Amino acid sequence: MALTSRHYELDCWSDAQEFYHSRGWTDGFPVVPPTPAAVNACLEWANLQADALIGIEPVRERPITAEKLAINAVMAGCLPVHFPAVVTAWTGMLQPEFLLHGATASTGGCAVLLILNGPIRKEINAGCEFNVLGSSDRATSVIGRAIRLGLINILEVSPGAIDRSTLGHPGKISYCIAEDEEGSSWQSLAELRGIPRAASAVTVLAAGAPRQIMNEWTTVPEEILDTYAAEMRANMRNYLIWSGNYVVVIPKQHCDHLQNAGWSKADVAEYLFRKARITRAEWASVGKGSVIRDKGDVEYSALPSPAHLLVVAAGGPAGGFGAIIPPWLGTKSQAVTIGIGVCIDC
Repeated sequence: MALTSRHYELDCWSDAQEFYHSRGWTDGFPVVPPTPAAVNACLEWANLQADALIGIEPVRERPITAEKLAINAVMAGCLPVHFPAVVTAWTGMLQPEFLLHGATASTGGCAVLLILNGPIRKEINAGCEFNVLGSSDRATSVIGRAIRLGLINILEVSPGAIDRSTLGHPGKISYCIAEDEEGSSWQSLAELRGIPRAASAVTVLAAGAPRQIMNEWTTVPEEILDTYAAEMRANMRNYLIWSGNYVVVIPKQHCDHLQNAGWSKADVAEYLFRKARITRAEWASVGKGSVIRDKGDVEYSALPSPAHLLVVAAGGPAGGFGAIIPPWLGTKSQAVTIGIGVCIDC
């Protein structure tokens, strides 16, 4: 199909790298040259016309077209089979409740976290066990990177331009995980958020960096989850007191202990909703006493409700580890879950 983006003829692969780097079109890593054939292959796989409008960036009113997303997906290393997840993630990011401009311009340095559910995980060979929060596999690495390159090249979200992050975190390179649905009897995250199990889905969240925990010394659900709750409370003291969509990533060892005791994801969420709370007075212990004022006895919860917790079963098969992924700005920016191939404005 006909593409409208400007096309450049370059002599070789190394010339392409220097050309893109010199124009600030990369994240610092080498890119795959987005040839018309590769871009069209992504569009054809997703059954999208080049000029298909995925959405409008709500603050600067910039159109996000399928062609532009495909170009950046190819640059990130995506195969055509990866592209529907990229399109769906952008559809979620463009929803008003996600607060895309704020999340990408904030000094707070959050990144866009993607969580994959459903059959697409197997179709693209997404890793959901070892090193799940690192470079676990090709698919999640390049899908996450495609989001970042799209932000840079379509919305100018590069450091010092729109992106005003004081520190940022490594998730700004790529932040995409898949849930281990086969290794758990729990309902998947997408199912709990209204997507049928037979469908594929992407959840997007403006998120901080993972905070890893460890508890290998108990099989008691309450004691395991007390460690997760403690890390959520630590985030409330050290970073942000406001409640929002926290993510808990629970690998198989902890999952097995919880499930053997008959605990569901709802039980996990209910327990952490009750336990992950602090009073404003606790800020004095981390050097923030000057902002307590007369509100020391006011209690704050990490979660507005149990349903706001995103419980994800993922990670290696052994080791008493887990992770808390905090939200960026409380309930002002919310997680969005969308089925792949679903047109929400049709």
